[in-house]
Amino acid sequence: MSTLQLQPQLKRLKLGGMLATLELRLDQAHQEQLGHLEFLELMLEDEIQRRANKALARRIQRARFDEERTLSDFDFAFNAKIPASQIRDLATCGFIERKESVLLVGPVGVGKTHIAQAIGHAACMQGRSVLFDKTARVLADLGAGHLDATWERRLRRYLAPDLLILDDFGLRAFTERQGEDLYELISERVRRGSTIVTSNRPPAEWYALFPNPVLAEGALDRLINASHHVTLEGRSFRPRQRPDAKERSGGVIKRDVAENDAVRSPRTSTTERARVTTLGAKGVKTRTN
Repeated sequence: MSTLQLQPQLKRLKLGGMLATLELRLDQAHQEQLGHLEFLELMLEDEIQRRANKALARRIQRARFDEERTLSDFDFAFNAKIPASQIRDLATCGFIERKESVLLVGPVGVGKTHIAQAIGHAACMQGRSVLFDKTARVLADLGAGHLDATWERRLRRYLAPDLLILDDFGLRAFTERQGEDLYELISERVRRGSTIVTSNRPPAEWYALFPNPVLAEGALDRLINASHHVTLEGRSFRPRQRPDAKERSGGVIKRDVAENDAVRSPRTSTTERARVTTLGAKGVKTRTN
């Protein structure tokens, strides 16, 4: 019997994926003289793996990551101050099981979004539902819901996943309506599931972003006190991502990174920051008189 003759039956049983490895497994069974049950076990394992891979691909697609990142892609050695062990522990996703949250805080370029998406990817690998989005886009979506009477349906979308990732939280002050929406979202998320928040501002500065201090207190106290706090410090990865970075010598790259750190350092005065300004790929310095 030809394997093609089995195609209609396998598809009717929703086992059409077995056709991809059937010939290979038949050859293996012949060469290794496998019994019927051993051959059947191999075919079932192939089908289970195929379905698992397909389900993982769906979860990753639905998560809507900006980029598919993992911790194996992250250079922990670049910034010695980054709490690698804490981050790796969070990537086991035990905090999701306990319905806890994570606050990733630090300056621009230290890898907050990368780490958030990597933990989200790890959650997808474990079969958990994840949704990633910029905080501004979430608020815009909820705001549109007030206009077309779909607010509750839109809110449920952000309450449904096991893990919600709110990227770039608190870039600017919230409007009255946005503050109300965040209160509803955060209050429900703390009760129902886990949330990862990335921000350039420390949590103590978030309260002032809400027009209504009562709503700020109610929402943020719940979130902050139910979260793991991860502070990221060190150099920015951004200079290494410049299009010309790979073409330049290591010494020039190191010099540009050092200059970038000087400009970003809170210990550098405003005058000194003005003295050290990197211009384009050539790294030209300008000095104030």
